[in-house]
Amino acid sequence: MQGYAMLLAGAIGFVGSHFAMSHPLRAPLVARLGDKGFQLVYTLVSFATFFLMVEGFRRAPIATPYWTAGDGIWAVSTVLMLIAAILFAGSLIGNPALPVPEAAAKKIAVKEPAGVFRITRHPMMWSFALWGVSHILVAPRPDTFILCGAIIILALVGARLQDGKKFVLMGDAWLHWQARTSFLPFARGVAFPGWLALIGGTLLWLAAQWAHMPAGVGAAGIFRWW
Repeated sequence: MQGYAMLLAGAIGFVGSHFAMSHPLRAPLVARLGDKGFQLVYTLVSFATFFLMVEGFRRAPIATPYWTAGDGIWAVSTVLMLIAAILFAGSLIGNPALPVPEAAAKKIAVKEPAGVFRITRHPMMWSFALWGVSHILVAPRPDTFILCGAIIILALVGARLQDGKKFVLMGDAWLHWQARTSFLPFARGVAFPGWLALIGGTLLWLAAQWAHMPAGVGAAGIFRWW
């Protein structure tokens, strides 16, 4: 049970510290520590709680799965991971919300959504959430539910909170961006992610599946049927 206690403490700390330091505690901490000091503390806390969560997952006893992951579930999980990889790769290309708010506001006021941003305005967050769902499907154990559940909650609740935060920083420019994009993937229809995202995401998907084998986890994704 020591491993589960560490895992649960790490998951609560990882998610809770992100929400607290990104929202109610951000302003007072920046006022006290400055921007660079705040970023340093934020990074240290994030790494410490993430390490605690991962180490707890590693130490937690492997319990009996709640269901058997047959070929059908593995197929669904594999497709979800492909979508996640494409969204993640595409999120690194031309994200209009990444620069400083002033520059971003000017950019998104005139920029039309392209690539994965036509699928969802939070492609990176949805890639993390789909990663979590995919792994819960094939490893339905308490330790996986805690670890992946924490990632899913942080990704999706964090993405929703980002919408309000970006509005405060960018004003009407962010509202215009919201009106041309969707929170839920494909809510505005099916859209092509772009060739760079498709190729990069597919390569990432293949590499990540292959890496399960030398890591000692076992064959994953398409390599289960190779």
